[in-house]
Amino acid sequence: VQLQACGGGLVQPGYSLRLSCVASGRVFSVNVMAWYRQTPGKQRELVAASASGGSINYADSVKGRFTISRDNAKNTVYLQMNSLKPEDTAVYYCNHRQLDSTYWGQGTLVTVSS
Repeated sequence: VQLQACGGGLVQPGYSLRLSCVASGRVFSVNVMAWYRQTPGKQRELVAASASGGSINYADSVKGRFTISRDNAKNTVYLQMNSLKPEDTAVYYCNHRQLDSTYWGQGTLVTVSS
């Protein structure tokens, strides 16, 4: 499975961005697609995850501001990020899990700064 993420960029505090990630290759219908983020010197952390069965979970720091969604027909997961804060600045990684395998996208940089 290959993951291609896009949508990062520079945005001012309070504004919005939407990230997209397309999975290609041998994608199974039962899976979990998620977004993680990482800043220098820190561990990669889960931002939001969406399971094919319908369950969704968010990091406490983004609840009420970020929304994860998916289009199973397109094997695509989205992350709508609203009310962005400087502390949301990070490299965001798309993650896909199916069976016993985990796959990562290349990362897309989100910078929130005035």
